[in-house]
Amino acid sequence: MPVLEEVSTITAKGQTTVPKAVRQVLGVDVGDQIAFRVDGQQVTVVPAGPVHEDPVVKKFLEFIAEDIAQHPNAVKALSKDFASRMAKLLKGKKVDLNAPIDGDVAL
Repeated sequence: MPVLEEVSTITAKGQTTVPKAVRQVLGVDVGDQIAFRVDGQQVTVVPAGPVHEDPVVKKFLEFIAEDIAQHPNAVKALSKDFASRMAKLLKGKKVDLNAPIDGDVAL
């Protein structure tokens, strides 16, 4: 990917405009959020959240929601045994549900 450098002026209130070319590269638009990551004197700007929704995941979640709405009695709680096994496996471990997954994932 070629290097992109854009200049933006900081106002008296500490505000600036993210240049259009940078917004396009980041895939962000009005209402989206960006994060500034500072490492010494180097600053990286990245999208703060999901930039694009995965249409396949979205359709799958819609399907699940519709199925639950049509068959609410089919939704069952986890068995006590299964919940207990999960708790034992996770005991003493920190779980960050927002952390990226490292390595390959088999679904």
